[in-house]
Amino acid sequence: MAHIQDRWYSDKINPDTGDPVLDAKGKPVKQRTSFYGKGMRYKVRYIDPDGQERSKTFPDRKLGAAQDFMHQMENDKTKGTYLDPDAGKVPFRDFAETWLNSQTFEESTREGTEIRLRLHIYPYLGNRPLRAIKPSNIREWDRALQKKGLAETYRRLIFSNVKAIFAAAIDDERLNKNPCIAKSVTAPRGEYPKIVPWVPERMHAVHQALPDRYKVTVSLGGGCGLRQGEVLGFSPDDVDADAEKLRVERQIKLVRGKLVFGLPKHGKTREVPLPSEVRIAIKEHIEQFPPLKITLPWGDPDGELVTVPLLLHTRESTPIHRTYFNRHVWRPALHEAGVTEPVRADGFHALRHFYASVLLDAGENIRALAEYLGHADPAFTLRVYTHLMPSSAARTRLAIDRIFGGE
Repeated sequence: MAHIQDRWYSDKINPDTGDPVLDAKGKPVKQRTSFYGKGMRYKVRYIDPDGQERSKTFPDRKLGAAQDFMHQMENDKTKGTYLDPDAGKVPFRDFAETWLNSQTFEESTREGTEIRLRLHIYPYLGNRPLRAIKPSNIREWDRALQKKGLAETYRRLIFSNVKAIFAAAIDDERLNKNPCIAKSVTAPRGEYPKIVPWVPERMHAVHQALPDRYKVTVSLGGGCGLRQGEVLGFSPDDVDADAEKLRVERQIKLVRGKLVFGLPKHGKTREVPLPSEVRIAIKEHIEQFPPLKITLPWGDPDGELVTVPLLLHTRESTPIHRTYFNRHVWRPALHEAGVTEPVRADGFHALRHFYASVLLDAGENIRALAEYLGHADPAFTLRVYTHLMPSSAARTRLAIDRIFGGE
C-alpha cells in the first residue's frame, strides 16, 4: 500500500520495549533524523502495476502535494491509466529522433521532416522534457513561427509533425494528454489560397518560349496534369497508345541533394487519358531528341540502381535537375512570354492547375480529376478546386423547366 515517509522525523522508540513512545494523547512522539533540514522532506513510496517499488520526493511544506500524488498514483492503478512518472522526463528532441527513425517515410519525406525539426521545432521545444510541454508552450511556439513570417500552410505541416510526435508519446505510455489538441490550442488552418489558373494564351506563350528540347514539358504538365518530377521521370515506354492512356510510373526527386527515381507522390502510380495532341507532341519530341537510358538509384541515394529510357534529358546526356530547369529554362521562358515578375503561382505547378481548370470547365467530376492528378483524397481536390467548378444554376433551371414544361 502506498504511504508517505517523513525523512526529517521518525518515531521515538522506547529502548527497553522497542515500541514507539506515545504522548499524552496517545500519538507517537517524533524525533529529528540525521536528514533533518537537508534535501527533500517527504517521500511517497508505492508499488507500480509491475510490482516494482517506486518513490517520489517532495520538499518541506508540500505534504499536501505529496498526498495528492500518492492518491493519483493509486487511482491511476485502479483505473488502469497508470503512467510511469519518469517516462515523460525524456527531452522532446530525444523522443522525436526515435520517432523519426521508426517511421516508414519515403526518404524525401524523411529529409523534409528532419529539416523542419531542426529549424523550427528543436530550437523551441527540443530541450524540454515531454511532460513539461504544456498547451501554453505550444501556443507560444506557434506564435513565434507566425512572427517569423512562415506561411500558414507550412506552419500547419510543422504543427502536424509535433502533434504526431506527442501522439506517439501517448501510445508509448509516456504521457496522458497531447498538448496540441487542447481546447486552448488553435492549430494553423493553412487554407490554400484560391487558385487562379493560367489562361490558354499564357500556356501557349510559355510553350512557344521554351527551347525545343523542353517544349514537351508543357504538353505533359498542362495536357496530362503531371507533376514536375513525374515529367522529368517520364519514359516513352509509359505510353499505351492503343488504350489512349499514359501511365505515371515514377518521378525524379532530390534526396540528400542527389537525384533518384521514386514512385509518384503518395506512392501511387496511375493512368491518365492521353489526348491526341499530347501523343503527337511526344512523338515529335522523340523524333528530334531520342530517349536516353538513364541509371539512377531507386528511393534513396543508396538504393538499387534502375535504368529507364527517359523522354527528357540534357544536352550533356544527364537527367534534368529541377533546380537547373526552374532557374535556367522555366524562368527565362516566363519572361519571354511576358510574365516579367513571376510569383510562386507561376511555377511549373501552374500547368497542373491549368489542366484541372480545363477538365472542370468541361464538366469532369471531382473523383475522376483526383484520380488523374494522383491526389490521395478527392476531398483535397474539392477543397483546392471547388471555386473553379462551373455554376450549376443554369443546368438546374433547364432541368426543372424540362420537367414542368412537359406537363
